[in-house]
Amino acid sequence: MIHLIWTFILGIIVGLVARWILPGADHMGLFMTGLVGVAGSFAGHFLAKAIGLEADGKPNGRFFSALISVGGAVLLLLILRFFHH
Repeated sequence: MIHLIWTFILGIIVGLVARWILPGADHMGLFMTGLVGVAGSFAGHFLAKAIGLEADGKPNGRFFSALISVGGAVLLLLILRFFHH
């Protein structure tokens, strides 16, 4: 259970960074920001693994993993904006 709480907390951070990178009038609260961060992180890691980029085993694996997470969240935020407007 604590793992899910930490996942959501990190998702909020990733979502906030993605919204900072891609500013705009997104009418979503902290809960939706967390969901965008978590879902974007999963999507980013899935896409990275699909094209052969993996953070595991690399010297800066955690930093690379964070970049992939934020990139996935930014991509998801762009997709949400496209369908919302």
